[in-house]
Amino acid sequence: MYALIDCNNFFVSCERIRHPELLARPVVVLSNNDGCVVAMSDEAKALGIKRGIPLFKIRGIVERGRVAVLHGSHSYYSHISKMVMESLRSLELHTEVYSVDEAFLEIPDQTGEPAEFGRYIVGKVKSDVGIPVSVGMASTRTLAKLAARFAKKYPGYGGCCLIDTDEKRLKALTLTPVADIWGIGRRHSPLLAERGISTALQFASLPLSRVRAMLHLPGERTWRELNGEACIDRGTKDDDAKSILSSRTFERDIYTLGELKQALCVFAGTICRKLRRQGGYAAELCVFLRTNRFHTSSPQYSNHISCRLADPTNYTPDIAAEGIRLLETIYRKGYGYKQAGMSVSRIIPRGALQPSLFDEPDDKPEKQQRLMKVADALNASSDGLPSIRMAAMGDGLRSLTRGSNNPDMMPPDSNKIFGL
Repeated sequence: MYALIDCNNFFVSCERIRHPELLARPVVVLSNNDGCVVAMSDEAKALGIKRGIPLFKIRGIVERGRVAVLHGSHSYYSHISKMVMESLRSLELHTEVYSVDEAFLEIPDQTGEPAEFGRYIVGKVKSDVGIPVSVGMASTRTLAKLAARFAKKYPGYGGCCLIDTDEKRLKALTLTPVADIWGIGRRHSPLLAERGISTALQFASLPLSRVRAMLHLPGERTWRELNGEACIDRGTKDDDAKSILSSRTFERDIYTLGELKQALCVFAGTICRKLRRQGGYAAELCVFLRTNRFHTSSPQYSNHISCRLADPTNYTPDIAAEGIRLLETIYRKGYGYKQAGMSVSRIIPRGALQPSLFDEPDDKPEKQQRLMKVADALNASSDGLPSIRMAAMGDGLRSLTRGSNNPDMMPPDSNKIFGL
């Protein structure tokens, strides 16, 4: 079975992460030249605002204060997209990133009740990243796309629509305009409309020979998928992640820099273990913070910061130290932080590493790798939380500790903070 995860009003949802005051307000996001609307909230759609409309045509609504107008920030949206995809990859299922706000998952039969698992995905992405998503599940990718549209349109599905019987399939096809079929769209729908075909069911009921004559092989594949036959080749399996994220939503708001440093050290350990497992070295690092958007009476703040690493690395102390440096840059005293995280990107395989012209030959990298190999082996042999982990001291000193009973040295993924 396939699941399509589709982020709801993605650009608007990204903006609402850093601007919680926009929740439940009509919001539009403009194109790069600020001329046209490229994304709208549901509240803005209800006012009749459509994608692609020039800003001057809705200026009256905007000037009356009914609509918040934002300038697009695509680097920020890309950052949030990576976080969403890493949240999905953490499910350890085959993941195909289809677009900045969509991804396919392959769901094994032994997963359990599919709709329940789909709603779990909805909650997980919301908790991990703060982005609302809709999930469509079916036996083919094309039907999963249709199901996701129903999940987004009808709240009664709880975020996940499952098409798992022929009765549900036929009903979905009856309610779907032919122009909304993945693979048909605006390009081919006029041709079909000329022949009296207006719904997905009418298209799926055509003789295959007629579909071939009109739309050739791509149309045949879409026809077969609508009739329950999976025939669209899957993408290349993403065995080696291009980016790795580790984040937590805290059980209580965190106010002190020291506790956030401890959390970042745990994130660094998790990320670096994954890097070493795939033989990768990170060249870029990002850290983010976010207050609790549901505490509307409290001051709100969110920020993220990225940097290129001078030398790509998978050495936990180096990643932790650089992450803490970034954290200290964006941390603001007086805010209660509900979520924090770290991600790495621009991951380079070991064989592609190029030493700097000015590097002096020494055995430090080999010693670091031996140390991490021992730490990974000990952690792999232990049950529960890692037995060896980073600890962040008040003065910024990083050291490897094992089994400390000092409460100041407890990892921030303990029940006390995270409620796991």
